[in-house]
Amino acid sequence: MEAALEVTARYCRKEMEAYGECVASKPSSWQEDCHLLKVNVARCTSSHPIIQRIRQECSEPFAAFESCLRQNQTAAENCAEHLGRFLQCAEKVKPA
Repeated sequence: MEAALEVTARYCRKEMEAYGECVASKPSSWQEDCHLLKVNVARCTSSHPIIQRIRQECSEPFAAFESCLRQNQTAAENCAEHLGRFLQCAEKVKPA
């Protein structure tokens, strides 16, 4: 995960910061209001192999986390367990 975060920070910092600021500023409507910024982050990171591997190998826990966020749009803290599972998976992914 550290490698993925490093790649994201190195190549996609602007996109990540914009998305993070949007989510923080719109706690009840971030799913809808920040969607295009989320797409920008995904587009930016999709070309990096480590992130592609995390997406492939950890798709199930990430999908569960995203589903939880959709169901708890005004209480994202309810999804900490789902996020933890995703991060545990991502930590195990090694660069090719």
